[in-house]
Amino acid sequence: MFHNSRKESGLTAALTIAELVYHASARKIRVTHGNAMIALLINLMQLFVFVAAFYVMFSLLGLRNSAVRGDFLLYLMSGIFLYMTHAKTLGAVAGSEGPTSAMMQHAPMNTVIAILSSALSALYIQVLALTIILFVYYMGFQRFVIEDAASAFAMLMIAWFGGLAIGTVMLALKPWIPNLISIVTMIYQRANMIASGKMFLANTLPGFMLAMFDWNPLFHCIDQARGFTFINYTPRHSSIAYPLIVYGIILVIGLMGEFYTRRNSSLSLSARR
Repeated sequence: MFHNSRKESGLTAALTIAELVYHASARKIRVTHGNAMIALLINLMQLFVFVAAFYVMFSLLGLRNSAVRGDFLLYLMSGIFLYMTHAKTLGAVAGSEGPTSAMMQHAPMNTVIAILSSALSALYIQVLALTIILFVYYMGFQRFVIEDAASAFAMLMIAWFGGLAIGTVMLALKPWIPNLISIVTMIYQRANMIASGKMFLANTLPGFMLAMFDWNPLFHCIDQARGFTFINYTPRHSSIAYPLIVYGIILVIGLMGEFYTRRNSSLSLSARR
C-alpha cells in the first residue's frame, strides 16, 4: 500500500496522536458495549453489587465497628473504587489490539495508541460511574465530607496507572502464551479482591498479617486513599512512593516487552489464539 510521508512538527504530531487516542477510546467503549450509556450502566451495577455485598458481609459478621470512624459506605467505596479502576484498566489494556491486529494496518495507528485508548476508556467509565454514585449518595442519602478529595483522587489515578502498567506486561506476553496470560490475568484480578486490602485497615492489622499484604502496591494506594478521605485515619504502614516506583518499573518492563513483541510478532502467533 502506498504511503505519502510528510514531515510534521512536534506540535502537529502531538495533536495527531491525541486525536487518534480520542477516537480509539470512543471506539473502544462502543465496540465493547455497543452504547456508551449501557457501558456506564453495567459499571454502575457492578459497583453497586460490590458495595452491597460488602455492606451485607460486614453487617452480618459484625465488622462495622472495626472500620474507620466516619461514613461506613464511604469507607467501603474508597476501597472498591480503586480496586475496580485497577482491575478494569488491567483487563482493558491486556485485551487491547496487538501488533498483528487489523487496526495496526491503518497508519498512523500503533500499539501505543491502542494501549492508551484502552486505558483512558476504562478510566473514563470508572470516573464517570464513581462521580454519579457519590453524587446520588450525597444528595439522596447521606451528606459526607472527604477530607482531601484531590489527594484521594490522585490515589485513584495511581491505581489506574498500575492497571495500565501490569496490563502492558500482559499484552506484551499475550502473543507468546495467550491461554496462560488470560488465566494469569483472571487470577490476579480475583486475588486482588483480598490482597488489595479494601476490606480492612492497615493500621489494625497485626505484624504477621501486614507482611501478607504490604508487598501489593494497590494495598498502599487504598490505605493512603482512606487516609486522605477520613480525618480520623492516618496511614502508618503504607506509602505513596512505593506504588509509584513499582508501577513505574513494571511499565518500563512492559513497554520493553511490547517493543520486542512488536518487532518479532507475526500473523502465525495471532493464529494460535
